[in-house]
Amino acid sequence: MLIVGLGNPGSQYKKTPHNIGKEILEDFAKDFAFPPFKDNKKEAFSVTSKKILNQKIILAKPLIYMNDSGRAVKNLLLYFKLNPEDLWIIHDDLDLNFGKIKISKNRSSAGHKGVESIIDALHTKNFTRFRIGINPGFKPEATSFVLKKISKKEKTDGVIKLTGESLIFSIENGIVKAMSKYNK
Repeated sequence: MLIVGLGNPGSQYKKTPHNIGKEILEDFAKDFAFPPFKDNKKEAFSVTSKKILNQKIILAKPLIYMNDSGRAVKNLLLYFKLNPEDLWIIHDDLDLNFGKIKISKNRSSAGHKGVESIIDALHTKNFTRFRIGINPGFKPEATSFVLKKISKKEKTDGVIKLTGESLIFSIENGIVKAMSKYNK
């Protein structure tokens, strides 16, 4: 199983709503004592892996900008000889209220450029997405909002813990049961 956290490279994008997928993945790796991430610059990704619940779990972060994530994700699937069905993507979603999680499979990008890039590169939308709500409760101008810094309180307001729980639950019980539990 391959879990990819979407985000942009560079310190200027750390702690922005758009990088929440990447930050959640990094926290998950730390919480479950994964080895350090190793960069594969040629293939445009950084990766770590270990067994959890008797399953090999590969965590990866694209080393390129989110809107070009499809190239790195395609390289990851080829490199590890996996199918799109083995892929879970964690990403921000401006259509969901802050802190909400929605797990979906085989859905359109809904305008998310990183997800759109993945669908285009893989020629399929048959993969799982952990959509993390970043909507502050009003309709912000999307481009400036997703790239602004968010406070530590906003970032840790349960969403990282909840996403980690949903990932473990999904590994243990499957995506269908996880959708029933977390898509409320």
